[in-house]
Amino acid sequence: MVLALKHGDRMDVALPAAGWMAQAAKELVTPETIVTAVPLHWRRLLSRRFNQSVALGEPVAQKLGLPFIPDGLKRIRPTVMQKEMTREERFANQRDAIRINPSQAGRLADRPVLIVDDVMTTGATLCACAEACLANKSTNVNVVVLARVARSE
Repeated sequence: MVLALKHGDRMDVALPAAGWMAQAAKELVTPETIVTAVPLHWRRLLSRRFNQSVALGEPVAQKLGLPFIPDGLKRIRPTVMQKEMTREERFANQRDAIRINPSQAGRLADRPVLIVDDVMTTGATLCACAEACLANKSTNVNVVVLARVARSE
């Protein structure tokens, strides 16, 4: 199901999945929370045609009654696909790749943030996103994902 959304253009999966995610995240948010999504680099966005994290994030925010900023984070350099990488390689791949979008910095500062993503394997991408939010003075950062990959390393 997750792969169908991510690589199979199955946008019909996003709405029911977002319902599950919103249910899981409801204890993590407050009325002041801003919801944002893990960004894609513009080149990957062009090739994929949509950001699956944004496709999940918007209905998650709606179901939680919270504002959604799809471009709150910005991938400032392309990263390599991480499918076959070790944990250490994934963290190195994400280092300095994600920042707060300067046009949204004021909206994310001094607020709790909920970051939405489709899949978490090691947490490297979500860690980079959380670090960007905290560097921008977000008061608290939580994440919600559709799936968690169990890997043995």
